[in-house]
Amino acid sequence: MKYKSLHNQHGFTLVQAIFILVVLALLGAAMVKLLGGQTATATMAVQQAKAYQAARSGLEWGAKRASSGYSCSDSFDIDGFHVVVSCQMDTIYEGTTSSYPVYRISANASFGSFGSSDYISRTVQMKVGFP
Repeated sequence: MKYKSLHNQHGFTLVQAIFILVVLALLGAAMVKLLGGQTATATMAVQQAKAYQAARSGLEWGAKRASSGYSCSDSFDIDGFHVVVSCQMDTIYEGTTSSYPVYRISANASFGSFGSSDYISRTVQMKVGFP
């Protein structure tokens, strides 16, 4: 009888093997999806850093223009980022020996179109005075 019960279990190892293969396939698919998400996150982090640096470049450009007495509001493109710089005289500082203007400069760098999955935008501001 012992031998008869062993003969009735043919194919049980096949069921186990198929179950293990299905579980491993699902784990593999989940890992591929997770890796794709991490790659997209890293790419967006690089783009955000580029947007920040493009906006900082706009601030520096605006400060240089303001210090030279030129209009410091303009827009331009840097490496695929559209940078809009706005500048206005905020106050005139009244010192003991002289007075000078203080400018409020704002720069916005954007990439892509609003609402798209690759849209990035960064805005930075500063105040600067030139005695």
